[in-house]
Amino acid sequence: MTESIAGASIDSARRAVAARLADAGLDSPELDARLLVGHALQLDLTGLVMHGQRQLSDEEAQRLDALVQRRLAGEPVARILGHKEFWGLELQLSADTLVPRPDTETVVELTLEHLQAGGALARPLRIADLGTGSGAILLALLSELPQAFGVGTDINTAALTTARENARALGLDDRAALVACSYASALAPPFDLIVSNPPYIPSTDIADLAVEVRAHDPLRALDGGRDGLDAYRALIPQAASLLRPGGAVIVEVGQGQSDDVAGLMSETGLASDSSATKADLGGIPRAVMGLKKRP
Repeated sequence: MTESIAGASIDSARRAVAARLADAGLDSPELDARLLVGHALQLDLTGLVMHGQRQLSDEEAQRLDALVQRRLAGEPVARILGHKEFWGLELQLSADTLVPRPDTETVVELTLEHLQAGGALARPLRIADLGTGSGAILLALLSELPQAFGVGTDINTAALTTARENARALGLDDRAALVACSYASALAPPFDLIVSNPPYIPSTDIADLAVEVRAHDPLRALDGGRDGLDAYRALIPQAASLLRPGGAVIVEVGQGQSDDVAGLMSETGLASDSSATKADLGGIPRAVMGLKKRP
């Protein structure tokens, strides 16, 4: 493709890239093309519009072609760009972190709805995000809760480095602490809220995931064991012991797992029922909440 776009205008190159991605059957080829062209030329949307008739140099064409080849091989655009927007926040990614997905925003939504119902949005709160990865959930909540302090944990220290950089870039590092441990094993009570997007894909299903996921997201952040519930069996009892009375644990779950996770919460004494869930845009229950009963 390099020869065909060298000397072409930016607009023509973008259309050529979009057509190539569409022919490969990739979703959202026009958006992907705009992002890849912008990244290759270091131009935002305004820059692409303003300079649409400028011709690409041979070097720019080669750089763009290399990015397109990566996308055609199944690498997600967010990985190629090195960042992803989540809850309106731009987060840097690394090989040790998941790409944040819109489904995970249901955890943030359910948490904020719970706090609003209890009149606690403006209160000082202590939050833990177990398996924080890029820090997506923790930083989204801190951006909405100016009186809150959060602790993010991850067993992968490289992921914590990425989360720390994101907190610093967003000006939230003074209210975020990051701890290397398995889920909540190194934390001490009390917490008002505990959130998590743990690995929940059954081990035997990993091979059937889209290449964007199975080949590029860290396996440790995907593999939930034989039935996908291993992480919940570990973190829910930990969360129950750390929560204040009246506190909540809110977790993301996979398709068909909401009842099982609610059952695990009930076994540890947390109150959870069908009303304590939040569905994603596809109508799948995606976030599940358990409440620690007051004496």
